This record gives sequence, structure tokens and C-alpha cells, in this order.
Amino acid sequence: MVKPETLFKASSEVGREFFRPHRKALSPLGSGQARTSHVMVPIRSIGPSHGPRIAAHLLALAPQDRYLRFGYAANDEQIQRYVDGINFERDEIFGIFNRRLQLIAMAHLAFATDPQLKSCAEFGVSVLAHARGRGYGARLFERAVIHARNEGVEMMFIHALSENTAMLNIARKAGATIERDGGESQAYLKLSPADLDSRMSEMFQEHIAQTDYRLKFQAHQFGHFLALLQEMRRSVQGGGDFLPK
Repeated sequence: MVKPETLFKASSEVGREFFRPHRKALSPLGSGQARTSHVMVPIRSIGPSHGPRIAAHLLALAPQDRYLRFGYAANDEQIQRYVDGINFERDEIFGIFNRRLQLIAMAHLAFATDPQLKSCAEFGVSVLAHARGRGYGARLFERAVIHARNEGVEMMFIHALSENTAMLNIARKAGATIERDGGESQAYLKLSPADLDSRMSEMFQEHIAQTDYRLKFQAHQFGHFLALLQEMRRSVQGGGDFLPK
């Protein structure tokens, strides 16, 4: 049984580490590999209610980006079928939202359906063009690794086109083994078992991300209210009949 003081200490360490920028920290893989921790990026788990935002995100990808993400030139109908087919009860979807609640980056952690491969999962990621260069892909990968470890996953796979250098670089920097077969590459990464740090880290990150999303949602709703108020004022100033009698 975990003692309360041990839990509190682990929570405190995770909190300090999460907000400490630009230093070397232990990799979420738990293997002692070093990674660079940057400014906090709220990444939250998203469910079926966000289906329209997921579809909008993927449909906003340029043809070349769709090709790199799916391995083929996916059209709008194929993307919608992909979104409709996501098993939210089995898999995990992670997202990064901007202040307008636009899903600018997302990752799909798909768990194996074969019982003999239940300790395996596959990772896929996409980032909108205007949001690239900020390390979102790598941060989503770190978030997915922590969750995968906590779910008992021992091996994470990334199947990508060999020309998808951004995705392969993320895997390579994490210590993954990459095997190339013509135009396609397979990266696999052995994960360390879950521990108190990984569980507290995921709990803390999800709490921060959920809080961040609620604040953005409230600000978004307030923005709509202010826009309506401005419209009412302009109508009154112009002699209109906007206000109810």
C-alpha cells in the first residue's frame, strides 16, 4: 500500500518537473534516457463528443499531409469513415487546442485487438501546418507513451512512410528501433513498466489539460456574448429594433 506521504512527494515532484522549462529530465519511457522539457503544453484526452473537431482537424490537412498521416491520399469521405470508425472505448485520442478551441494537433494511440498482442499499441499523429515547429508532435508522443505504460503496453509501434522524416525523427529521438522496407518504415519502442511517477504524471497532466480546456471554453463563450452585446449596441445606436420590446 502506498503511504500518503509517498504519494504527496511524488505529486509534488511531478508538479515541479511539469512547470520547469528548458532542462534535462528523465524520459517518460522510464529508461533513463534524457529529453529536453519545454514550456508546458496542455494535452487532453478527448472522446466521441469531439468527433466533429477531429474530423475538421483531419479535413484541414493538405493533400501531402494526408498522404503522410494515412499512408495514402485520403479523400474527405475516407477521412470521415476513419473518424466514424474510431473506437473511443478501446483507443485513446489526445488533442492540443488553441484559444479558439480549434484542434491544432492530435494523436491516436490504437491498442491491438488481437488478445495475443494486447501489450502492443500503435501511434499516429497529425499537426496543422500553421502550428508546426513547436514540438507538438513530440509532446503528443510523450503523452501517449505515459498513457501506454500505465495501460500495460510493452511495445509501441509507429508505421510511417519512409519520407515522413518528422514522424521518424520523433521515434528515433525517443530511442525507437527503425526498420525500413522500401517506401515504408516501421519503428518500435520498448516501454518500461508503469510506476508511481508515470501514474502521477498522467493524472497531473490530464488535470491541467482539462482545466485549460474549461478556461478556453469559458473565454470562447464569453467572446460570443461580447460580440452579441456589441451587435445590440450598434443596433441601438443606429436606431434599429434589435432589442426585444
